[in-house]
Amino acid sequence: MRSPDDYSSDQGGSPPRQILTPSSLNRLVRDLLEDALPLIWIEGELSNVARPASGHLYFTLKDAGAQVRCAMFRPKSGWLKFRPADGMHVLIRARVGLYEPRGEFQLVAEHMEPAGEGALQREFEQLKARLDAEGLFDPARKRALPHYARRIGVITSPTGAAIRDVLSVMSRRWPLAEVDVLPVPVQGREAPPAIVQMLRKASASGRYDVLLLTRGGGSLEDLWAFNDEQVARAIHASAVPVVSAVGHEIDFSIADFVADLRAPTPSAAAELLVPDAHALRRHLYQLQQRLVTLEQRRLQSRIQRVDQLLARLQAQRPQARLARDRERLMHLHHRMRGLQREQAQRRRAALDRVHARLLAQHPRLRLMLLRRQLTGLSQQLRQSIERRLERDRLTLQQTGRALHAISPLATLDRGYAILFDADGKVVRSAQNVPEGSSLRARLADGELKLRSE
Repeated sequence: MRSPDDYSSDQGGSPPRQILTPSSLNRLVRDLLEDALPLIWIEGELSNVARPASGHLYFTLKDAGAQVRCAMFRPKSGWLKFRPADGMHVLIRARVGLYEPRGEFQLVAEHMEPAGEGALQREFEQLKARLDAEGLFDPARKRALPHYARRIGVITSPTGAAIRDVLSVMSRRWPLAEVDVLPVPVQGREAPPAIVQMLRKASASGRYDVLLLTRGGGSLEDLWAFNDEQVARAIHASAVPVVSAVGHEIDFSIADFVADLRAPTPSAAAELLVPDAHALRRHLYQLQQRLVTLEQRRLQSRIQRVDQLLARLQAQRPQARLARDRERLMHLHHRMRGLQREQAQRRRAALDRVHARLLAQHPRLRLMLLRRQLTGLSQQLRQSIERRLERDRLTLQQTGRALHAISPLATLDRGYAILFDADGKVVRSAQNVPEGSSLRARLADGELKLRSE
């Protein structure tokens, strides 16, 4: 910045005089203002708002006692999230300056926001940072919601659209839940203490499995009751889980950060709190079908196992062992008789040789020997026929026992039955029998006529 001495000249040793031109004066004043007030925040009402084709924004900021000319140049004027209009109360961050060509005092704005919303937003951010530092937003302290809540307390306005959406969704998805509407005002000065009192009362009652704090959409001022510090601390102190569903999906409140779960809308909160009865019914039906299939497989496996054990038991029972020992004894007996026959044959052969020698000497004696030999052969033939018949009888008995072991009639003796349809065919599956069909059950001691249902 130039000093005032730069604008003076030395004339013949006389005291220096400060000689300024309008341009130099305005430039000096501009430099002084910019050095003294580099950046300020100022609040006031807009008037004379103009936006020419250049894209710059010109307006006057005033209050009850004064006004000041302002300008906001591109591109910052294009970054505004709202459209400035006469009468709006705004908060501006600006540099103090002077428009040199006209010598007019003015502000050059760099940022502009609605005054009320900006103050609330700053208060919101400060409270959020403070509660976050205290650990009220810590994810580790958030509790899981019950899978099947029996009683749900809904803290909201009883006449708002939010409670109608919540009740509609819950009655459609899970009619078994008991839903209590806990009425409170949801905006205005009386809303925060009423919400705090209702949260404490509902938590202390021990009646509810979960609490839902909700309201419909609105401006930041409308939702401000849910940014109250006492409301946040009451949610944090609740003995039961708290779900927060305040405003629309883009709206966030302090209650959302403190609650155990944040839902984007009241309807979404209702869907998160209760299951879908239709989906649960389908899931239970699928589980039932899987259980029936598994039980059928287990039963079939058990039946096969029992049959195998029964076959082994029959093979190892005393009657079977006695039969095997009897067969072995018969085999040894046959071998012994075979040896006896061989010995007898050898003796007879020796006798025959002796008889042959004697017969050669006397014809009458030979005739007697031949008669005796014929009698012995007759006895041997008869005995051979009896032994053959005995072997055939034993073989027939063994075959009969084997056939009886694998016969369906033996299964019937154990308490089972065989089902036949009207055509005499064996029924192997319940799915092949229409309702009302005539059936016939074959039991061990007779038959029964049945009808399917």
